[in-house]
Parts: sequence; structure tokens; C-alpha cells
Amino acid sequence: MAKVRKDLEQILLDEKLITPEKLEYARQMARSSRKKLVNVILQEKLVSPELLASAYSLQMGIPIADLSKVDIQPQAIALVPEHVAREHNLLPLYLDGDTLTVAMEDPEDIRAIDILGTLTRKRIEVVIAYSMSVTEAINSSYRLTTRIQQQADLFGKTGGAGARGGAKAPPKPEVVAPTEDTTSQAPIVQTVSMLLTQAVQDRGSDIHFEPQKDRLLVRYRIDGTLHEVVSLPMTAHQGILTRIKVMASMNIAERRRPQDGQFTYTVNGRQVDFRVATAESNYGEMAVLRVLDRSLALMQLNELGMRPELIESHKKLINAPFGMIMVSGPTGSGKTTSLYASVSMLDSKHSNIMTIEDPVEYRFDNINQIQVNRLADITFASGLRAIMRLDPDVILVGEIRDAETANTAVQAALTGHLVLTSVHANNAAGAITRLMDMGVEPYLITSAVIGSLSQRLVRKVCPHCKTLRPAPANEAILYEKSTGEKRTEFYYGQGCNYCSRTGFRGRSGIYELMTMSDELRRLIMKGASNATVQEQAVQEGMITLFDDGMLKAKEGVTTPGEVIRNAFSIG
Repeated sequence: MAKVRKDLEQILLDEKLITPEKLEYARQMARSSRKKLVNVILQEKLVSPELLASAYSLQMGIPIADLSKVDIQPQAIALVPEHVAREHNLLPLYLDGDTLTVAMEDPEDIRAIDILGTLTRKRIEVVIAYSMSVTEAINSSYRLTTRIQQQADLFGKTGGAGARGGAKAPPKPEVVAPTEDTTSQAPIVQTVSMLLTQAVQDRGSDIHFEPQKDRLLVRYRIDGTLHEVVSLPMTAHQGILTRIKVMASMNIAERRRPQDGQFTYTVNGRQVDFRVATAESNYGEMAVLRVLDRSLALMQLNELGMRPELIESHKKLINAPFGMIMVSGPTGSGKTTSLYASVSMLDSKHSNIMTIEDPVEYRFDNINQIQVNRLADITFASGLRAIMRLDPDVILVGEIRDAETANTAVQAALTGHLVLTSVHANNAAGAITRLMDMGVEPYLITSAVIGSLSQRLVRKVCPHCKTLRPAPANEAILYEKSTGEKRTEFYYGQGCNYCSRTGFRGRSGIYELMTMSDELRRLIMKGASNATVQEQAVQEGMITLFDDGMLKAKEGVTTPGEVIRNAFSIG
């Protein structure tokens, strides 16, 4: 083994993949931590996984495999249990006769190869993984949908109520106190657990349980688009809804009236919050779960997709001593994320920053956060009035929904506080109109509001499979209309294992920021239309949502089609 390590180290040095100083540092770290040198090099990011794979290939004469592009055979995955793949960090790729080809990041792990050979009774051929980590590939390949279907079918055979209780009620069971072990092994409990786990692994933001005429449709919203995951028998419907309600401390006997709840669940060792909403539909009760992963770091303004000049303008607004800053957009457009990113930039040690939210999605140090609780008569309006008596410097109001909250927030901004809030409106100028629709007087708006930010989310082209391709004619025409530049080719994703063959991975914001000027105040006081105010803001230098999106298409961040889909009606 020592000879192998020396050879690999020499290759790394000869190919100038690592400096002697960094290699010596890795050796010391490996000795002190009792880890393999290769693992230390990867952990400390001294050599990229791709280059290390190339070095291994040169040293051992083993081929390499790009996991982002290889077509993985289901029959190969079926041979190796998921816990074995995760424990030894390997991924079965394809089966050819009696030979099972396996991707590994560490081809020196002879023990893992022997265990796999004994388990599968196949000859194991190793390739070195690169481009996509084995862990990511395991998450992508070992999907739980088959096991979910099996568990739901098992539940259906044991009985269960239909959407409206049409199935026969099971006989009354003997009263026995359930243990944690028996509860966790129940098929319906396992089904819900696997659905939650798969949603988190797939980066889903919402889980939909939608009863249809003859099935229960389960869909995940990933990067803003709904994807069908699995169809379950209707015999599983009531059991799944009941299990979710129990977890969220909701009334399991109430099936017709809408309910809200929330719970925390541990997925792969990390805590994830789920917000639950239920309502009666044509074929029974449906539920939607919002996924709030605590392990995801709170994003900063520069990570949201804001252009540098827009960040500077926004920073000037949030550093103002008082006034109101509004963030507008439809549900799911990232308004809360932008508000949190703005608050995180403020000096919480020397200022009293308070929030009223529904719900509190992220928790901050040195910031006092209040949760809306209608049962305790804590609404946005009453919570905001209470905050005003607690000596605040900065106030974050999760959302302005009614006239009382709107007027109270404006008064807070006028009495020396910086107020950040969100409003449902189509564009930056529309947020002003929305306040007037709620009954706030124009002279109060012009005195209180200092800026209005509007935003949308567009899917990002997958960086691992993006290629230049000719654009459809309508996309090229609208791009030229927006930028004045004639262009026929843009970056599109071909589809790979990173992006689940969709061509998109992750989302980016597109923005327009309207900063209040004397002319804009004059127009608002005159009762000018939304379009007139928006036009004046553009004349003063505001870049619209549509134009900001097309600039991102020019940079290859997204596609013109994504911008058209999300912002064209506003542009």
C-alpha cells in the first residue's frame, strides 16, 4: 500500500497537480487524523476530484467514468442495496453477463470490492468516478419510489379507508399500546417517511398529495416546476393524510375544513421543517407540504442573482435610518429570502431588529422574531402594534395583507423606523398601487416609501451540460427587442444526471428596483397610473424584470424562454 501511495504522490507532483508544500500538508493532516491521504486531499480541496481521478487512472491503469453522463442500468442498482453503496461510497453502473462495473472514488478500497463480489456473486470491475461525486450519484440513482409503491400496495392489502371512507371499515382492533418500533415499521408510516426523504434529496420545495378519481397523485415542486413522483392506490389516501396530520398536530377527524400545521423531521441526519396545508377537493382531502431545510445556509444578496449595481443601490436603501422598503412578487418568487438576506446585512448587535412573520422560517441570532398566532390573536397588525412599543430600530413585516397592517407599517416608517416588508404585486410600481388600493393615502406613501423591489425566479441552465444551441425564433426576437443585440444562439442544458435530465439545476432571481425620486413622488400624489409610474422609473434608469432576465440569458445563467415564461407579461 505504501508503494501505491508513493506512486500516486509522484504522479501528482510530476503532472503538477499539487505543489510539494500542499502535498506535505496533506501528509501531516492524514497522519494526525488517521485518514487516507486521498481523502484528505479531497476534503481539503487541494486537488479537484476530476484531476485526482486522472492521476489514479494513470497510476493504476483503471478507466474513468463521468457520472454526470453515464446511463446507469436499473438492474445494476438492484444488485447492490443502498446502505452498502453509501457505506462503501460506490455506485453500480452496469451489468454485462457476470461482470458488474462499479464506480468508486477510491479504487484502492480492496475490502469494499471483496464485499461487493461476495454480495453480488459477480466479477467486479472498477472505474474511477469523476465530474459528479459518488454521493451525489447515489442520491440520484437510489430513488425510493419503487419502495414507496410497494409499501403503499402493502397498506392497501391490509385495508384502509378511501377518499371519502367508501371502503369497508376494518374490524375494531384490540387495544394495545403501540411501541416506537411497531409504529415506525407500519407501512403507511414508512411510505410517508420515504416520500419526505426523497423530496429533500430531490431539492423539492413543496410536496403535493392530490387525490384523483382512482389514485393518489404525489408531485414534487423542483426548481419551480411540478414533477409527478408516484401514483398510489386510493386505499393509501386516508392513511397518508392521517399520518401527516398527526405529525403536524392537526385535527385528524376534520376532513372538510382547511387546516394548517407544521412539524420537524430528521432526513439523512439533518432537521427539516415542513409546513402543512390541507383542503377538501373533488375527490377527497388534499395536502401540500412546504419544505424548509434548515441546513441550507441563509443566502446573501450577491448569491441571489442581483447585479452588482443593484446590490449597491439596495444597500443604500437598507442603510437608511428610516422609511419603508417593499419587496413584491407572486407566491414562491423568493420575497422572504430577499428580506432575510437584507436583514442579515444589518448591525443586529447595536440595533433592535424585530420581525413579525407567518411562519418564522429562519432563526437569527440577536434578532427578536414573533410568530403570527391567530388563536392567540397575534396577527400582522396586532403584532406590529406590539413591536412599536418595544423600542425597535428595524422592523420586518412578513407580508402586508390588509389595510390595518398597511397603515400601521406606514406609520412605523414615518415615526423613525426602517420597515422591510413584502407585498403581492406584479412589479415595483404595482406595489405602490397596492398600498393605495388598501386605503393608504398617497401623501403618506410618498413620505414613507423609499424603495420598491420586484422579483421573480428563473431556472438556471445546468452548468454541467450547458451547450450553445440555436434559439427558437420568438426567443431571439424578444431578446433583440430587450437588449438591442441580434443573437441567434444561447446556452441550453442537454440534460445529465446532475439535473435529472431536465437541463436546469437551481434558480436565480431577476429583479427591478425602483428608488423613490421627487418626480415619482409627484406622479404618485397626482394619482398617476401604474404604467405611468413604471415608465418614469425606467426613464430614471431602472432596469425592468424582463430586461434583467435577458441580461442573465446573455450571460448563460438562464434561457430566454425561462425569462419569457416568468416575466414577459410584466415587460
